[in-house]
Amino acid sequence: MTTTDQEGFSAAEKAAMKERAAEVRAPKKRMTKAEKAAQARKDVEEKIASYTGSDKEIAQRLHHIITTTAPQLEPKTWYGMPAYALDGQILCFIQDAAKFGARYLTLGFNDAAQLDHGMLWPTAYAITALDDQLEAQVIALVGKAVGN
Repeated sequence: MTTTDQEGFSAAEKAAMKERAAEVRAPKKRMTKAEKAAQARKDVEEKIASYTGSDKEIAQRLHHIITTTAPQLEPKTWYGMPAYALDGQILCFIQDAAKFGARYLTLGFNDAAQLDHGMLWPTAYAITALDDQLEAQVIALVGKAVGN
């Protein structure tokens, strides 16, 4: 935790909570399901476009990989991050390095992802670059996460 008093939430954590609250309170306009999905995808793409440096390039590639590997996932923002839901539950998300002052972008998976392996398995992956080999690994992870 990066706070000055070690008791509360950091400024970045507070900002993420405010972003989530805004997502939940977003005006529920009269939209069709398709219009809502298109707006959510646009929100995700705008969030990725706001990233800087290599995080932007990596996030764009991850977004493409996720949406083509698992088209059943619904892009949406979650705590101000690009995320992908399956049956209404966030399955995975992309967290840029700037979000919480990290050294690297992270591809994270929630417990809805079917990545279980034995008694210990990773749920988040630091990504500093994406080559063809790593892209293949991400495709396999996303496929496994959705049960393919």
